[in-house]
Amino acid sequence: MVVAYVGLGSNLGDRAAALTQALEAMDADSRMRVVRCSRFIETEPLGPAGQGRYLNAVAEIQTDLPVRRLPVVLRSIEDRLGRVHGEKWGPRSIDLDVILYGDAVVDEPDLHVPHREMHLRSFVLAGLCEIAPGLVHPVLGETVDELYRRLGGGDYALDAARPQLVSVAGVIGVGKTTLAEGLSAAMGGLLLREPYDTNPFLAAVYGGNHDLALDSQLYFLAGRMEQLDREGLSAGALAFTDYVFDKELIYARRLLDGRQLALYERIFPPVWAHVADPVLVIYLRDTVSGCLGRIHRRNRPYEQRIEAGFLQALSEDYEGLFHDWRRCPVIRLDVAGFDGRDRDQLQRLAEQIKWYVSNR
Repeated sequence: MVVAYVGLGSNLGDRAAALTQALEAMDADSRMRVVRCSRFIETEPLGPAGQGRYLNAVAEIQTDLPVRRLPVVLRSIEDRLGRVHGEKWGPRSIDLDVILYGDAVVDEPDLHVPHREMHLRSFVLAGLCEIAPGLVHPVLGETVDELYRRLGGGDYALDAARPQLVSVAGVIGVGKTTLAEGLSAAMGGLLLREPYDTNPFLAAVYGGNHDLALDSQLYFLAGRMEQLDREGLSAGALAFTDYVFDKELIYARRLLDGRQLALYERIFPPVWAHVADPVLVIYLRDTVSGCLGRIHRRNRPYEQRIEAGFLQALSEDYEGLFHDWRRCPVIRLDVAGFDGRDRDQLQRLAEQIKWYVSNR
Protein backbone atom coordinates (compact mmCIF):
# COMPACT_ATOMS: atom_id res chain seq x y z
CA MET A 1 0.00 0.00 0.00
CA VAL A 2 1.26 3.46 -0.95
CA VAL A 3 0.37 6.69 0.87
CA ALA A 4 -0.98 9.25 -1.59
CA TYR A 5 -2.67 12.63 -1.29
CA VAL A 6 -5.71 13.67 -3.31
CA GLY A 7 -7.00 17.21 -3.76
CA LEU A 8 -10.76 17.68 -3.81
CA GLY A 9 -12.67 20.71 -5.08
CA SER A 10 -16.18 21.82 -5.99
CA ASN A 11 -17.82 25.14 -6.91
CA LEU A 12 -21.22 23.97 -8.21
CA GLY A 13 -24.32 22.91 -6.28
CA ASP A 14 -23.98 21.64 -2.72
CA ARG A 15 -20.20 21.81 -2.54
CA ALA A 16 -19.80 20.25 0.89
CA ALA A 17 -22.05 17.36 -0.07
CA ALA A 18 -20.03 16.81 -3.25
CA LEU A 19 -16.76 16.60 -1.31
CA THR A 20 -18.32 14.28 1.26
CA GLN A 21 -19.73 11.99 -1.44
CA ALA A 22 -16.34 11.87 -3.18
CA LEU A 23 -14.60 10.89 0.08
CA GLU A 24 -17.20 8.17 0.65
CA ALA A 25 -16.79 6.86 -2.91
CA MET A 26 -13.01 6.75 -2.56
CA ASP A 27 -13.23 4.91 0.76
CA ALA A 28 -15.78 2.45 -0.65
CA ASP A 29 -13.34 1.39 -3.38
CA SER A 30 -11.55 -1.77 -2.27
CA ARG A 31 -8.30 -0.53 -3.80
CA MET A 32 -7.99 2.53 -1.56
CA ARG A 33 -8.75 3.70 1.96
CA VAL A 34 -9.23 7.28 3.13
CA VAL A 35 -7.00 7.72 6.19
CA ARG A 36 -7.78 11.34 7.01
CA CYS A 37 -9.02 14.52 5.40
CA SER A 38 -8.31 18.19 6.03
CA ARG A 39 -11.02 20.68 6.86
CA PHE A 40 -12.92 22.15 3.94
CA ILE A 41 -11.36 25.45 2.76
CA GLU A 42 -13.23 28.08 0.70
CA THR A 43 -11.20 29.81 -2.01
CA GLU A 44 -11.56 32.18 -4.93
CA PRO A 45 -11.41 30.51 -8.38
CA LEU A 46 -8.20 30.78 -10.39
CA GLY A 47 -9.99 30.17 -13.69
CA PRO A 48 -12.37 32.25 -15.83
CA ALA A 49 -14.23 35.12 -14.17
CA GLY A 50 -17.82 34.79 -13.03
CA GLN A 51 -17.44 31.45 -11.26
CA GLY A 52 -18.59 30.68 -7.74
CA ARG A 53 -16.14 30.19 -4.89
CA TYR A 54 -14.59 26.77 -4.44
CA LEU A 55 -14.67 24.45 -1.49
CA ASN A 56 -11.42 22.49 -1.31
CA ALA A 57 -9.87 19.78 0.80
CA VAL A 58 -6.94 17.35 0.79
CA ALA A 59 -7.32 13.66 1.67
CA GLU A 60 -4.62 11.20 2.65
CA ILE A 61 -5.27 7.75 1.25
CA GLN A 62 -3.61 4.36 1.21
CA THR A 63 -3.85 2.56 -2.12
CA ASP A 64 -2.47 -0.39 -4.03
CA LEU A 65 -3.37 1.22 -7.36
CA PRO A 66 -0.33 2.01 -9.52
CA VAL A 67 0.50 5.69 -9.92
CA ARG A 68 -0.79 5.78 -13.51
CA ARG A 69 -4.00 3.95 -12.60
CA LEU A 70 -5.06 6.10 -9.62
CA PRO A 71 -6.02 9.17 -11.73
CA VAL A 72 -8.16 6.94 -13.97
CA VAL A 73 -10.08 5.58 -10.98
CA LEU A 74 -10.53 9.07 -9.55
CA ARG A 75 -11.92 10.29 -12.85
CA SER A 76 -14.43 7.45 -12.87
CA ILE A 77 -15.59 8.62 -9.42
CA GLU A 78 -15.96 12.16 -10.80
CA ASP A 79 -18.09 10.78 -13.65
CA ARG A 80 -20.32 8.80 -11.30
CA LEU A 81 -20.88 11.95 -9.23
CA GLY A 82 -22.00 13.92 -12.30
CA ARG A 83 -18.87 15.82 -13.27
CA VAL A 84 -19.09 17.36 -16.74
CA HIS A 85 -15.63 17.98 -18.18
CA GLY A 86 -15.45 21.37 -19.88
CA GLU A 87 -12.88 24.14 -20.23
CA LYS A 88 -9.71 24.09 -18.16
CA TRP A 89 -10.28 25.62 -14.71
CA GLY A 90 -13.96 26.08 -15.52
CA PRO A 91 -16.78 25.43 -13.01
CA ARG A 92 -17.08 21.86 -11.78
CA SER A 93 -19.26 19.88 -9.43
CA ILE A 94 -16.33 17.74 -8.27
CA ASP A 95 -12.63 17.68 -9.04
CA LEU A 96 -10.21 14.98 -7.82
CA ASP A 97 -6.48 15.42 -8.45
CA VAL A 98 -3.50 13.31 -7.41
CA ILE A 99 -1.25 15.69 -5.47
CA LEU A 100 1.42 13.25 -4.29
CA TYR A 101 1.91 9.50 -4.66
CA GLY A 102 4.54 8.35 -2.18
CA ASP A 103 7.91 9.60 -3.45
CA ALA A 104 6.97 8.98 -7.09
CA VAL A 105 8.01 11.51 -9.73
CA VAL A 106 6.17 11.25 -13.06
CA ASP A 107 6.45 13.90 -15.77
CA GLU A 108 4.48 12.80 -18.81
CA PRO A 109 2.14 14.72 -21.14
CA ASP A 110 -0.99 13.33 -19.44
CA LEU A 111 0.31 12.85 -15.88
CA HIS A 112 2.39 14.99 -13.55
CA VAL A 113 3.22 13.71 -10.07
CA PRO A 114 3.81 15.60 -7.86
CA HIS A 115 1.03 17.88 -9.12
CA ARG A 116 2.99 20.48 -11.07
CA GLU A 117 1.34 23.48 -9.40
CA MET A 118 0.69 22.17 -5.87
CA HIS A 119 3.44 24.42 -4.49
CA LEU A 120 1.55 27.45 -5.86
CA ARG A 121 -1.77 26.68 -4.14
CA SER A 122 -2.23 27.80 -0.56
CA PHE A 123 -5.45 25.82 -0.25
CA VAL A 124 -3.61 22.59 -1.16
CA LEU A 125 -0.61 23.29 1.06
CA ALA A 126 -2.81 24.40 3.98
CA GLY A 127 -4.62 21.07 3.79
CA LEU A 128 -1.35 19.14 3.66
CA CYS A 129 0.06 21.15 6.58
CA GLU A 130 -3.01 20.22 8.58
CA ILE A 131 -2.82 16.46 8.04
CA ALA A 132 0.91 15.88 7.26
CA PRO A 133 2.96 18.95 8.27
CA GLY A 134 6.38 17.32 7.93
CA LEU A 135 5.71 15.99 4.43
CA VAL A 136 8.53 16.75 1.97
CA HIS A 137 8.02 17.57 -1.71
CA PRO A 138 9.95 14.80 -3.54
CA VAL A 139 11.48 17.18 -6.11
CA LEU A 140 11.76 20.54 -4.36
CA GLY A 141 13.08 18.91 -1.19
CA GLU A 142 11.14 21.33 1.03
CA THR A 143 8.45 20.59 3.60
CA VAL A 144 4.89 21.54 2.81
CA ASP A 145 5.10 23.98 5.74
CA GLU A 146 7.94 25.86 4.04
CA LEU A 147 6.21 25.82 0.66
CA TYR A 148 3.07 27.20 2.32
CA ARG A 149 5.03 30.05 3.97
CA ARG A 150 6.36 31.09 0.57
CA LEU A 151 2.85 31.87 -0.69
CA GLY A 152 1.74 34.23 2.08
CA GLY A 153 -1.80 32.90 1.82
CA GLY A 154 -2.06 33.54 -1.93
CA ASP A 155 -2.88 31.16 -4.78
CA TYR A 156 -0.96 31.47 -8.04
CA ALA A 157 -0.84 29.88 -11.49
CA LEU A 158 1.94 29.52 -14.02
CA ASP A 159 1.32 31.89 -16.94
CA ALA A 160 3.53 31.70 -20.04
CA ALA A 161 1.94 34.89 -21.38
CA ARG A 162 3.79 36.92 -18.72
CA PRO A 163 7.49 37.79 -18.59
CA GLN A 164 9.05 35.26 -16.23
CA LEU A 165 10.67 37.85 -13.99
CA VAL A 166 12.56 36.68 -10.90
CA SER A 167 13.55 39.50 -8.55
CA VAL A 168 16.27 39.23 -5.89
CA ALA A 169 15.49 41.56 -2.98
CA GLY A 170 17.18 42.70 0.23
CA VAL A 171 19.05 45.57 1.86
CA ILE A 172 22.26 47.13 0.58
CA GLY A 173 25.20 44.74 0.87
CA VAL A 174 23.21 41.52 1.33
CA GLY A 175 24.47 39.98 -1.92
CA LYS A 176 21.63 40.60 -4.38
CA THR A 177 23.75 41.30 -7.45
CA THR A 178 26.03 38.31 -6.85
CA LEU A 179 23.03 35.99 -6.62
CA ALA A 180 21.18 37.51 -9.59
CA GLU A 181 24.33 37.19 -11.73
CA GLY A 182 24.84 33.59 -10.65
CA LEU A 183 21.23 32.62 -11.37
CA SER A 184 21.28 34.33 -14.75
CA ALA A 185 24.44 32.45 -15.72
CA ALA A 186 23.10 29.12 -14.40
CA MET A 187 19.65 29.37 -15.98
CA GLY A 188 20.35 31.45 -19.08
CA GLY A 189 17.98 34.32 -18.31
CA LEU A 190 18.34 38.02 -19.05
CA LEU A 191 20.12 39.98 -16.27
CA LEU A 192 18.87 43.46 -15.34
CA ARG A 193 21.14 45.21 -12.82
CA GLU A 194 20.48 48.31 -10.77
CA PRO A 195 22.18 51.31 -12.42
CA TYR A 196 24.07 52.36 -9.27
CA ASP A 197 27.29 53.34 -10.94
CA THR A 198 25.61 55.53 -13.57
CA ASN A 199 23.43 57.55 -11.15
CA PRO A 200 25.05 61.02 -11.17
CA PHE A 201 23.29 62.12 -7.96
CA LEU A 202 23.81 59.12 -5.68
CA ALA A 203 27.25 59.97 -4.31
CA ALA A 204 26.12 63.47 -3.36
CA VAL A 205 23.00 62.15 -1.63
CA TYR A 206 24.94 59.58 0.39
CA GLY A 207 27.38 62.38 1.17
CA GLY A 208 24.61 64.38 2.81
CA ASN A 209 23.25 66.57 -0.03
CA HIS A 210 19.53 65.97 0.46
CA ASP A 211 18.59 68.61 -2.10
CA LEU A 212 19.50 66.06 -4.79
CA ALA A 213 17.62 63.15 -3.19
CA LEU A 214 14.57 63.57 -5.44
CA ASP A 215 16.79 63.73 -8.54
CA SER A 216 18.47 60.49 -7.47
CA GLN A 217 15.18 58.69 -6.83
CA LEU A 218 13.68 59.83 -10.13
CA TYR A 219 16.82 58.67 -11.95
CA PHE A 220 16.34 55.19 -10.47
CA LEU A 221 12.61 55.26 -11.19
CA ALA A 222 13.18 56.11 -14.86
CA GLY A 223 15.72 53.29 -15.12
CA ARG A 224 13.35 50.79 -13.56
CA MET A 225 10.59 51.82 -15.95
CA GLU A 226 12.87 51.22 -18.93
CA GLN A 227 14.08 47.84 -17.64
CA LEU A 228 10.77 46.44 -16.40
CA ASP A 229 8.27 47.82 -18.92
CA ARG A 230 5.95 44.86 -19.41
CA GLU A 231 5.68 45.68 -23.12
CA GLY A 232 9.46 45.58 -23.46
CA LEU A 233 10.03 42.25 -21.72
CA SER A 234 9.25 39.20 -23.84
CA ALA A 235 6.31 37.03 -22.81
CA GLY A 236 7.53 33.76 -21.35
CA ALA A 237 11.19 34.86 -21.32
CA LEU A 238 13.19 34.39 -18.12
CA ALA A 239 14.77 37.51 -16.59
CA PHE A 240 16.50 38.31 -13.31
CA THR A 241 16.78 41.61 -11.44
CA ASP A 242 18.94 42.43 -8.42
CA TYR A 243 16.09 44.49 -6.95
CA VAL A 244 12.34 44.41 -6.50
CA PHE A 245 10.50 47.42 -7.92
CA ASP A 246 8.57 48.06 -4.70
CA LYS A 247 11.82 49.00 -2.92
CA GLU A 248 11.62 52.40 -4.63
CA LEU A 249 8.99 53.56 -2.13
CA ILE A 250 11.10 52.25 0.76
CA TYR A 251 14.08 54.38 -0.23
CA ALA A 252 11.96 57.39 -1.18
CA ARG A 253 10.34 57.42 2.26
CA ARG A 254 13.74 57.20 3.94
CA LEU A 255 15.60 59.75 1.83
CA LEU A 256 13.10 62.41 0.67
CA ASP A 257 11.74 65.33 2.65
CA GLY A 258 8.00 65.97 2.86
CA ARG A 259 7.67 68.08 -0.29
CA GLN A 260 9.91 65.81 -2.34
CA LEU A 261 8.02 62.73 -1.21
CA ALA A 262 4.62 64.26 -2.01
CA LEU A 263 5.75 64.87 -5.61
CA TYR A 264 7.40 61.44 -5.90
CA GLU A 265 4.27 59.66 -4.70
CA ARG A 266 2.27 61.41 -7.44
CA ILE A 267 4.71 60.21 -10.12
CA PHE A 268 5.16 56.66 -8.81
CA PRO A 269 1.71 55.07 -9.48
CA PRO A 270 1.56 55.77 -13.26
CA VAL A 271 5.05 54.28 -13.61
CA TRP A 272 4.11 51.24 -11.53
CA ALA A 273 1.13 50.60 -13.80
CA HIS A 274 3.51 49.83 -16.70
CA VAL A 275 5.98 47.67 -14.77
CA ALA A 276 5.96 43.86 -14.97
CA ASP A 277 5.30 42.06 -11.71
CA PRO A 278 7.74 39.32 -10.72
CA VAL A 279 6.59 35.73 -10.80
CA LEU A 280 8.97 34.98 -7.92
CA VAL A 281 10.96 36.97 -5.36
CA ILE A 282 14.15 35.69 -3.71
CA TYR A 283 14.41 37.67 -0.47
CA LEU A 284 17.92 37.64 1.02
CA ARG A 285 18.37 38.44 4.71
CA ASP A 286 21.47 38.98 6.83
CA THR A 287 22.61 40.83 9.92
CA VAL A 288 23.43 44.52 9.72
CA SER A 289 27.06 43.78 10.56
CA GLY A 290 27.27 41.21 7.78
CA CYS A 291 25.92 43.71 5.22
CA LEU A 292 28.25 46.46 6.45
CA GLY A 293 31.18 44.10 6.08
CA ARG A 294 30.36 43.49 2.40
CA ILE A 295 29.80 47.21 1.79
CA HIS A 296 33.25 47.99 3.16
CA ARG A 297 34.93 45.15 1.28
CA ARG A 298 33.53 46.15 -2.11
CA ASN A 299 34.65 49.70 -1.34
CA ARG A 300 32.30 51.81 -3.43
CA PRO A 301 33.26 55.32 -2.27
CA TYR A 302 29.69 56.67 -2.10
CA GLU A 303 28.60 53.79 0.19
CA GLN A 304 31.25 54.17 2.87
CA ARG A 305 29.18 56.66 4.90
CA ILE A 306 26.25 54.24 5.22
CA GLU A 307 25.59 53.64 8.91
CA ALA A 308 24.23 50.66 10.80
CA GLY A 309 21.11 52.56 11.84
CA PHE A 310 20.15 53.22 8.22
CA LEU A 311 20.60 49.55 7.29
CA GLN A 312 18.56 48.46 10.30
CA ALA A 313 15.73 50.79 9.27
CA LEU A 314 15.85 49.42 5.70
CA SER A 315 15.80 45.87 7.03
CA GLU A 316 12.64 46.62 9.01
CA ASP A 317 11.06 48.21 5.93
CA TYR A 318 11.79 45.11 3.84
CA GLU A 319 10.33 42.86 6.53
CA GLY A 320 7.19 44.98 6.48
CA LEU A 321 7.01 44.83 2.69
CA PHE A 322 7.15 41.04 2.53
CA HIS A 323 5.06 40.39 5.61
CA ASP A 324 1.87 41.20 3.67
CA TRP A 325 3.14 40.41 0.16
CA ARG A 326 0.49 38.79 -2.05
CA ARG A 327 1.79 39.36 -5.58
CA CYS A 328 3.89 36.22 -6.09
CA PRO A 329 5.67 33.54 -4.05
CA VAL A 330 8.66 34.63 -1.94
CA ILE A 331 11.62 32.38 -1.16
CA ARG A 332 13.33 33.72 1.98
CA LEU A 333 17.02 32.89 2.31
CA ASP A 334 19.19 33.71 5.33
CA VAL A 335 22.70 34.42 4.10
CA ALA A 336 24.12 32.68 7.18
CA GLY A 337 22.93 29.39 5.67
CA PHE A 338 23.19 30.19 1.97
CA ASP A 339 26.13 31.30 -0.16
CA GLY A 340 25.16 32.52 -3.65
CA ARG A 341 28.73 31.97 -4.82
CA ASP A 342 28.67 28.24 -3.98
CA ARG A 343 28.00 26.33 -7.19
CA ASP A 344 26.08 23.47 -5.55
CA GLN A 345 23.84 25.76 -3.49
CA LEU A 346 23.24 27.96 -6.52
CA GLN A 347 22.27 24.96 -8.63
CA ARG A 348 19.84 23.67 -5.99
CA LEU A 349 18.16 27.08 -5.88
CA ALA A 350 18.01 27.19 -9.70
CA GLU A 351 16.28 23.79 -9.73
CA GLN A 352 13.67 25.13 -7.31
CA ILE A 353 13.13 28.29 -9.33
CA LYS A 354 12.25 26.17 -12.38
CA TRP A 355 9.06 25.10 -10.57
CA TYR A 356 7.95 28.73 -10.16
CA VAL A 357 8.39 29.80 -13.79
CA SER A 358 6.35 28.66 -16.76
CA ASN A 359 9.18 27.52 -19.03
CA ARG A 360 10.88 24.91 -16.87
